[in-house]
Amino acid sequence: MQDDKGLFYYPFPQNKHVRMYVKEEQGTLWFRMWNANDAKLWEDHGWVPYGAVKRAKELFKKKGPSQGGPQAFDPDKAYDPEVARLIIKEGK
Repeated sequence: MQDDKGLFYYPFPQNKHVRMYVKEEQGTLWFRMWNANDAKLWEDHGWVPYGAVKRAKELFKKKGPSQGGPQAFDPDKAYDPEVARLIIKEGK
């Protein structure tokens, strides 16, 4: 899907208020989240390269639930490189 901000997918399909925007530059995937209920999210957080997402995933896996681990936000569900590549390919 695409709008004025770019190509996106719904990282949590049941919640259409959250979109994950994707782009590819010089062989690197980039992600940026938008939330209709939190306008500042888009302003405060820029594009994130997938390498940084992978590092964050490793930290996430090492934490327990009380420290924002498996019971909290799951980056594996939100940042999907396969879906991103498909969206980008379809957008060309």
